[in-house]
Amino acid sequence: MTKTRLLCACAISVFAVCAASSAAAQSAPAADPQDTGSTPDIVVTGSIIRGTPEDAALPVNVIGADELQKQGSPSAVELLKALPTSSAVLGDSNQFDSRSQGAEGIATANLRGLSPQRTLVLLNSRRLVTSGNGVPAVDINLIPSAAIGRIEVLKDGAAATYGSDAVAGVVNFITRTDQEGFRAAASYKFVKDTDGDIDASLSYGHVGNGFRMLAAIGFAKRGELLARDRAFAVQPYANNPQGGWSGGGNPATFLGLAASGAPTTGLTADSSCGSLGGYVGANGRCYTQYSGFDGLAELEKRFTAFVDVGVDITDTTKLEVTALYGRSTVPHYLTSPSYILTQAPSLASLGGKNPTPFVSGFYVPATNPGFAAYKAANPGFFPASTTGAVFPLLLFRPFMAGGNPSTLDDPNETGSARGMRKSESIRFTAELSGRLAPKVDWTLSATYHQYYRYIDGFDSFGDRIQLALRGFGGPNCNVAANTPGQNGCLWLNPFGNAVTNGAINGTTNPQGNAALANSKALTDWFFVKSNTAVDSQLFVLDANVSGSTGIKLPGGDIQFGVGAQYRYNWFDTVYGANNNIAVNPCRDTPITGNTNPAACSPTSGVNPSPATGALAFLGTNANSFLKGGVKAVFAELQLPVFDSFNVQAAVRYEDYGGSVGSTIDPQVRARWQVTDWLAVRGGYGTTFRGPTLANLSGNSVTALQLIGSAFKPVDIFGNSSLKPEKSENYSGGLLLKFGGFNASVDYFKYRLTDVIVSDPLAAMVATLFPSTGGNACSSALAARFTFANGVCGSLSSVANNIANISRVKTFLQNGATQTNEGIDFSVKYRSSQFLGSAMRFGIGADATRTLRNRISDIYVAGVKVQSAYDGVGLLNYQSTLYPVPKWKGQAYVDLGAGPVDARLTVNYTDGLHDQRYDTRSGPFAPDPSLRNPDGTIPATPISLLTGADLNSFVTADFNLQIKLPKNVVLTGTVFNIFDAQPPFAREDYNYEPFIGNPFGRMFKVGLSTKF
Repeated sequence: MTKTRLLCACAISVFAVCAASSAAAQSAPAADPQDTGSTPDIVVTGSIIRGTPEDAALPVNVIGADELQKQGSPSAVELLKALPTSSAVLGDSNQFDSRSQGAEGIATANLRGLSPQRTLVLLNSRRLVTSGNGVPAVDINLIPSAAIGRIEVLKDGAAATYGSDAVAGVVNFITRTDQEGFRAAASYKFVKDTDGDIDASLSYGHVGNGFRMLAAIGFAKRGELLARDRAFAVQPYANNPQGGWSGGGNPATFLGLAASGAPTTGLTADSSCGSLGGYVGANGRCYTQYSGFDGLAELEKRFTAFVDVGVDITDTTKLEVTALYGRSTVPHYLTSPSYILTQAPSLASLGGKNPTPFVSGFYVPATNPGFAAYKAANPGFFPASTTGAVFPLLLFRPFMAGGNPSTLDDPNETGSARGMRKSESIRFTAELSGRLAPKVDWTLSATYHQYYRYIDGFDSFGDRIQLALRGFGGPNCNVAANTPGQNGCLWLNPFGNAVTNGAINGTTNPQGNAALANSKALTDWFFVKSNTAVDSQLFVLDANVSGSTGIKLPGGDIQFGVGAQYRYNWFDTVYGANNNIAVNPCRDTPITGNTNPAACSPTSGVNPSPATGALAFLGTNANSFLKGGVKAVFAELQLPVFDSFNVQAAVRYEDYGGSVGSTIDPQVRARWQVTDWLAVRGGYGTTFRGPTLANLSGNSVTALQLIGSAFKPVDIFGNSSLKPEKSENYSGGLLLKFGGFNASVDYFKYRLTDVIVSDPLAAMVATLFPSTGGNACSSALAARFTFANGVCGSLSSVANNIANISRVKTFLQNGATQTNEGIDFSVKYRSSQFLGSAMRFGIGADATRTLRNRISDIYVAGVKVQSAYDGVGLLNYQSTLYPVPKWKGQAYVDLGAGPVDARLTVNYTDGLHDQRYDTRSGPFAPDPSLRNPDGTIPATPISLLTGADLNSFVTADFNLQIKLPKNVVLTGTVFNIFDAQPPFAREDYNYEPFIGNPFGRMFKVGLSTKF
């Protein structure tokens, strides 16, 4: 079906391009020989009426090509990350935050920090399909930067004009329409410890004789930066126990077992723990670090191609068609050598009998060579009654400190587990426009956009691990006909003596024995690839009429716009065999071939296990094929009440059908030019965001989220009962302009209701097991949790009960009210005769002060899990809100003379408070997960620990441009002149990726030309 739709779209596009070319040939003789192509009336973002002035009531920032060049030609994500009106932009590696997992290679816009799904991203004022990631948002990495002429940022909701998603505002990328001839550009950015970043583009444009075209191609490469190449990113346990340290690692923690299954020892850290760089906690467990195996920035390769053809069919009728192709790849995404085991093995993998009835985990018989060697190296440790060992669930993974045997010899991976991410974007538009009357225009357009996203990674088949621990591992082992470790059957050694050297830190393990090492062949048998392909498609039909009504007001003619829109989405998700619940429904499926979900081998007793799939950590899901349409009608009026007073009014009706229903959203904005130098503007409107097809589906996606001191799988289910979330938007501001001076102050307020949120995990955990002790296991909330030992709240401490959680089920809900308000400041001065000389001078600053970002109480299963709180200036780690600093700003100074221009830019992001460390009551009660991972309380009061308050992040950039002969421009930029490190945070990489970046000082040189 996908191929059929794509072929149809291609056929339509080819036909349109052919028609455009034919029309150009036919209309050329009739064209004015002096005509070089007239620039069409600009349609400003936020209005459908052509000719709307850029200084109207709309709070729009226009960032032109010249401004971008003065900033060192930043990428889209670099630009938006520095923009004061945006926060928590996705674009740098952030694999440990559920809001960005699996999004490597994707970049998003996030105005006001209200979530990327509430910022509408447009290309030439037309919609783009979302990327199909966990948080639905447009991937701005695949917008054709080589063709972009300007970027318009509407800092206000615009649902009345554009429909769903434009809650926080709109980012509109607009391609050039006036290019003549060729443009070429190339740049290289030096980033320490990487191969650097490369960007190259070539474009050609033509305007004249009733024909216009633009063709552009671009290539970009981003170098890989490893976590171990930044000293701040990989820290000792004592500096930051939350810095990538896990109690479910390897070397691991285990118990000795008697023949009855009763423990003969207490929980004990493997004796190789310390020598391989691990940490033995006060509870006797081994903690090992995974972050050194990861990347802070992945290798990314991107290619885009864009064609725009415009033809004057008649004097008043024009046809424009565009085609866009984009592709990005992350060839080797790096992560932990293996994942923690969260699902107990089935009885089928244990030979039909459970040898560990008292402890849920993975069983190792005394005949395992690793066990025998460990016993010999640690005489007297095991009592004589010991006949084996158990590695408890959640406290063990097959590989960590020594790396993954499958990738140890690969210089690009060095023992890391790997994955690949690929995105492909194909988009066609066709627009026919003309005149109904001298002052009335019409437009009919169609847009088709497909975004294909593929991700893969590796995880363990838990039952295969259990077989291998018993000596029945490997692809050539016939379990029924062989004895352990013979005739092609392989042993898995879970002990630290399988590792001779630390893969990252290079430490030597005195107990390591190469003869006991685990093989690549065995690893490849149980550590298998999982993959997911998401195909998101969007088809949009737009029709509108706009122009003069002929009705005059003192300020001029009333302008109008009316239109209709039809959108249709397809959202298909297909899983690979290993993570497809239809192919591998049971834990025992990979070893027994059983595909009957009602007859999965039990993990204990006689009842079948739930059909949760065979993978021990990542999710196993069902394919889904979703589709649905939306209808809308809308209208707009521009009312020039007086020369100095203009009003814009708009309204939109949008119908989703089914249980979602419809929504009506009005909007009114006004601007009053009080004096020549002072203007006042303001507005009120309602906006909305409809639930996506994936939101409404009953299927789930699995995210990895921190619970206690370890990442656990969290299943996030859709909800067919979701309604559109609504927002009331208020704005008001002052604009000053005299001489070369411009300034503005704008107040904004968003009041969102029926906010679509996922059940907040951290709050759910803290409610079930509060830090003050006790539990809520008798409540309906407990049914959302799965426990390693099968029992809620049965262990002796809060930390242990939290560590006992193995999986959580969450749902989307219309669960909250959110209020976001603040003030935008902008001031600029520019002079072409600085101090009476011929020097060019400019100075300016933009800043946003967020006053409030408050969210209401949230309930799960009828239980209040999160009290209302204001998240401004808070880290909001893994919560419903994104981190939004109180202040964010950017200031610059320009100086130029002759062919030389220079700019110094200072970027400021205010510090944040990590509320997990707060000692106050209410929603800021101390998070039990911020105890040390071993369950002990930090010696320093948690409210005073380093990292409880994140410092502000301040960087300075310097850009120099030199215009050389023959239209050649040479640029040089130093980013982060003073090599500022990101503020320390108690997170996996010791900083917050949504706020800071790990690159340090960077140097960029670029060359561009026109010919």
